[in-house]
Amino acid sequence: MLDRRALLAALAALPLEPALAPGVRAAEPGVLRIGYQKNGILVVAKQQGLVEKRLEPLGHAVRWVEFSFGPPLLEALSVGGIDVGVTGDAPPIFAQAARSDLVYAAAQEGGSSGAGILLPKGSALRDLADLRGKRVAFAKGTSAHNLTIAALEKAGLGYADIEPVILAPADAAAAFARGGVDAWTIWDPYLAIAEQGEGVRVLTLATDIAPQNTFLLASRPFAETRTPVLTAVIDALGAVATWCAQNRGAVAALLSQGTGVPLAATRRAVDRAEYVFGPMTDRVVAEQQRVADRFHALKLIPKPIRIADAVWTPPARNG
Repeated sequence: MLDRRALLAALAALPLEPALAPGVRAAEPGVLRIGYQKNGILVVAKQQGLVEKRLEPLGHAVRWVEFSFGPPLLEALSVGGIDVGVTGDAPPIFAQAARSDLVYAAAQEGGSSGAGILLPKGSALRDLADLRGKRVAFAKGTSAHNLTIAALEKAGLGYADIEPVILAPADAAAAFARGGVDAWTIWDPYLAIAEQGEGVRVLTLATDIAPQNTFLLASRPFAETRTPVLTAVIDALGAVATWCAQNRGAVAALLSQGTGVPLAATRRAVDRAEYVFGPMTDRVVAEQQRVADRFHALKLIPKPIRIADAVWTPPARNG
């Protein structure tokens, strides 16, 4: 178990939350700019250099731009600061509602399943219904936001039954560690690190609440003008996902090396990760539409959106 000081030190290994990552640059011919976070198959792909290998015959180099969570990554995508990136379910919904010209290029079903709601040391809460009237921390417009709402629905509670505490992950981690909130909804690797804190308990995991999918997003102009590059990226990430599913021990080592997150926490995150990556399916689109409708019903996005309008259709393969 980690005490409060050790927990904060471990979480300090994760990045801060700038509005736009310092590595964001204007578009350059022959350079693919990929936004990524400190978890998942993109980190493994970066460590292995597989995307670079797939794009070399197409005359493209790769620039990796790190973000700590989804909304800033989608902001960068919206303003042309990156070409593609991976986030959980909620960020593209908020971006699409704000008229961002993005497309869903591929999906990792269950890719955000390593998420949950944590309780701090000394908490008397026992089930989801106990969240009524409590301060629950999460990052606005993220998969944690969606998970919080879905968990409340499962308990028969409404969004108005809790006191939302809107904090970026690093700030939420600090508030949680000092006992400033009653619960914290968060994803891996933050979740895996915080779980090791002294007296910390898991109230629920995402797998007990609702599907938590992850998406490869691209700007629509990029998808339409550099289709072979996007197709090559999807192929590369599919190969990485297959390798990850078969080599979890090696994945944990690569992720720990590439992110600075302690190996024990990384192993915990990898053990519960889903490594399935491929094209958007009707099932995934329908689930994402339910998430969008959930946010609109609560007036958290200003108007209804249609997910299918933003789904990219890859070109037909020969042979």
